[in-house]
Amino acid sequence: MPPLRLLLFFVFALLLLAFVQLGALGIAFEKLGLSPQRAGLLLGLTLFGSLVDLPLFSLAGDPAAPPFVDDDGREHRPAERTGVAVNVGGCVVPVAFSAYLFAISPVQTAPVALAVAMMTLFSYSVSALLPGVGVVTPVLVVPLAAAFTGTLLDPENRAVLAYIGGTLGVLIGADLMRLKELRGLGEARVSIGGAGSFDGIFVTGLLAVLIA
Repeated sequence: MPPLRLLLFFVFALLLLAFVQLGALGIAFEKLGLSPQRAGLLLGLTLFGSLVDLPLFSLAGDPAAPPFVDDDGREHRPAERTGVAVNVGGCVVPVAFSAYLFAISPVQTAPVALAVAMMTLFSYSVSALLPGVGVVTPVLVVPLAAAFTGTLLDPENRAVLAYIGGTLGVLIGADLMRLKELRGLGEARVSIGGAGSFDGIFVTGLLAVLIA
């Protein structure tokens, strides 16, 4: 990681940890029943986990894919194969936290399954591939939909439903269901949740809880 990015990462990490105590993130975690200490632990795992990508498999590249430009402005020819990885902070941690919430909350299985299914279809419909970036979703539209879905299905447990539905819905609908399309980007490697704390999987869950 370039020195400037590393510096920005640590600055951002400190700001987010402070916001657990004073800002919007603290409100979101409180709605989910987390103490400041556990919220800080979760956030720390997310931030430092965003530095780790776990390789999964590779897909044959698309020979018709156009050249793409990397972060340094250099143009590259499409790769023959695209390696697919999963980011710990941007994907593994939010999914594990969703499982934890489901285990400790009184929410029933049927509303959770329905919320995930509804958000999966919605996330797929509003997501798109952006060359040089990957799969993108509208910043506020998906969290709003997740919050509405949670409130509609179970008002008493809407925060938990909004987080689980939003998190898993984006993962399945916007990422997993578009994996084969990633071949068209021509990149040598893509990472599910690779934007870490800025990734749609992580951001959608927390914004949905704030709105719910």
